[in-house]
Amino acid sequence: MNPTLENPIDQLMANLPTRYNSADREVIKKAYEVAEKAHRGQTRNSGEPYINHCIAVASVLADLKMPYEVIAAGLLHDTVEDTSLTLTDIRDEFGDKICSFVDGVTKMTQMPRVSRGGEIEDDETFTPTAVFGRKEKMAAETLRKIFLASHEDIRVILIKLADRLHNMRTLSYMPDSKRRRIAQETFDIFAPIANRLGIWQIKWELEDLSFRYLQPEKYKEIAELLAKRRNERERSVEKIKQEITQLLGKYGIQAEVSGRPKHIYSIYKKMQKKEKPFKGIYDVRAVRVILPDSDNEKDKKEKEKEDHSACYIALGAIHSVWRPIPEEFDDYIGSPKNNHYQSLHTAVIYSDGDPLEVQIRTRSMNEGAEYGIAAHWRYKEGGKFDPKFEERLRDFRKMIELGQDAPDSKEYLELMQNDILFNKRVSVITPRGDMINLPAGSTPIDFAYAVHTDVGHHCRGAKINGTLVSLTYQLQSGDQVEIIDAKRGGPSRDWLNPSLHYVKSARARSKISLYFKKQDDSKNITEGRAALEREMQRLGVKTRDFDKLAKSLGYKTSDKMFVHLAIGEINISQIVAQLSNEDAELEDTLKANAPAPSPEKTSESVEVVGLKGAMKTFAKCCSPILGDFIVGYVTRGRGVTIHRIDCPNILKLQDRERLIQVDWGNVEQTFPTPIKIEAYDRPGLMRDVTNLLSEKNININNVSVNINRNIADLRLTIEVKTVGQLSEILTQIRNLTNVTEAYRYKPG
Repeated sequence: MNPTLENPIDQLMANLPTRYNSADREVIKKAYEVAEKAHRGQTRNSGEPYINHCIAVASVLADLKMPYEVIAAGLLHDTVEDTSLTLTDIRDEFGDKICSFVDGVTKMTQMPRVSRGGEIEDDETFTPTAVFGRKEKMAAETLRKIFLASHEDIRVILIKLADRLHNMRTLSYMPDSKRRRIAQETFDIFAPIANRLGIWQIKWELEDLSFRYLQPEKYKEIAELLAKRRNERERSVEKIKQEITQLLGKYGIQAEVSGRPKHIYSIYKKMQKKEKPFKGIYDVRAVRVILPDSDNEKDKKEKEKEDHSACYIALGAIHSVWRPIPEEFDDYIGSPKNNHYQSLHTAVIYSDGDPLEVQIRTRSMNEGAEYGIAAHWRYKEGGKFDPKFEERLRDFRKMIELGQDAPDSKEYLELMQNDILFNKRVSVITPRGDMINLPAGSTPIDFAYAVHTDVGHHCRGAKINGTLVSLTYQLQSGDQVEIIDAKRGGPSRDWLNPSLHYVKSARARSKISLYFKKQDDSKNITEGRAALEREMQRLGVKTRDFDKLAKSLGYKTSDKMFVHLAIGEINISQIVAQLSNEDAELEDTLKANAPAPSPEKTSESVEVVGLKGAMKTFAKCCSPILGDFIVGYVTRGRGVTIHRIDCPNILKLQDRERLIQVDWGNVEQTFPTPIKIEAYDRPGLMRDVTNLLSEKNININNVSVNINRNIADLRLTIEVKTVGQLSEILTQIRNLTNVTEAYRYKPG
């Protein structure tokens, strides 16, 4: 800041990029005068004039070296929403381009926003939850508005990010509840958007400011610890910089070496990830090595090759002196992040025995890392063709178009969270050598749908690096993927079953669901009903009034539930979970599972209406488990025996006066449950079954195996907690190689 400049607009004008001519500066000065007049008399929660906020937003955009029209729009961004000015007024004064920027920002104003008084106009806190409610719908619509408003020109979203950044910088003037709400929304929506656009400079500050208000005690603790050893750290880093500079000089590399700031939230995240205290993270010092760009302007491919080569030579020089730490190397030059970030990351054991983090990149890579998509405008005129910028724009527009396929707000939010903004990614290669980025955990089916919808629909198999794999194989970065497709047919409904792990990405699920949605409703009703009845039969659950079940899940009719089951908008496991939660009256509330204790350990697993404290045992004839409808039978001298309500012995009982009402208690319990597995025999079949059960922490009480003409009949008694858990186990067993069926059966 220049202390001789007292007026904030003077400071802004002094900081404008030098490439602006006098006419550009006059437009910005005029925008200030119009905004100042329109906002005159308005103040923020801090008491300062509202125009100061507009100047601050414009200053952030000036730091990004955005075109003068964007800075002018930053000054005017709230005039249409908060003053008497109209878009026509803006267009008449400043022309179409600046008007379109202001219009784009104005279109986002129906989302939760900071008003001129520093208040949030919608009083709902955004916190992601398992249940999709009003808060999540609001978050989805926020994202949708942001992306659609910036579809024609991405600079609109940069104005909105600058607006949110200054609001976060001044958040201390607001009440605590509102601070937390705005900070949560910023952390969950705006910081990931800045990251997706590659604007690290804004991303890290939004994260740190959000962290400050969401976890103030932890933020203060780390900040104080950093401050205590700042001088010592700076001396150490200064020595390291000199050594690296001298080392690279021996290889003829003139590099700029700087200390890399450790941001508070990134330190906290690393502490959580590595489960280390602050000291264990603090001691990892960090420097950044920035190499000059190649001066080869004649051939861009050769220039890129020379730039990459210089980075790898610098890496080799550093590794030749200090021992690299295993598994701490990332090559984001050979395999850039999905936001186009490029850099080499390594960690070495420095001469003093402590770790040292090093990032290596060229100057242009550093511009891209710090300013992301905004780097295009820093030293260039927007009219010049920039292939990397055009590639970023194509990716961004593809992302927006992908979101338009989502049928509702829930699908849209899931798509953005899982596929675009948040998740870790894997980079895989097509047979032609093209790179495709997918969410971590993606399968060949996800890859197929990323290539093209028709490739996904017709996918029948896959080869990874030339070897056949199952469709549930989890792709790893660097895998070369070849899809084996069929000319006819479509996707399988099993792909939508989360227990089978065929599909990870929301995009693929959305495409599969849309495929089935286009089929005739009557066919979907038939297939949905058949799927549910088949699952209930496998679980040994009694068929019931489907209309009541549908209403308990929020559907008006069972037909609508069957359609949604068939097209994948609800899955079998969700319905089974609801069955597990219901009582005998089919209440329409969704209660949490209430597991009861094992009968061998406690007598409180079942509540007997009117007979509290009565002795209870579980009938061996039907082996009830949590989620079954049950009834009690009063015995002579042995208390109450608990049976399933559809137990054959209960159905043929003559003395029905001894039946009493019982219900499950609230203490955790596992239940011995007999299951039968039918399969074509093969080596390792029993091993695969027991390994699967072991991974799920399922106890096996009894096993019998019978082989007849290569047909295996496996009967196991396993300990499960709920019908829902049993459903998941049976589904995964059925998915094992050679297994034809797995279901619950009645012994005897």
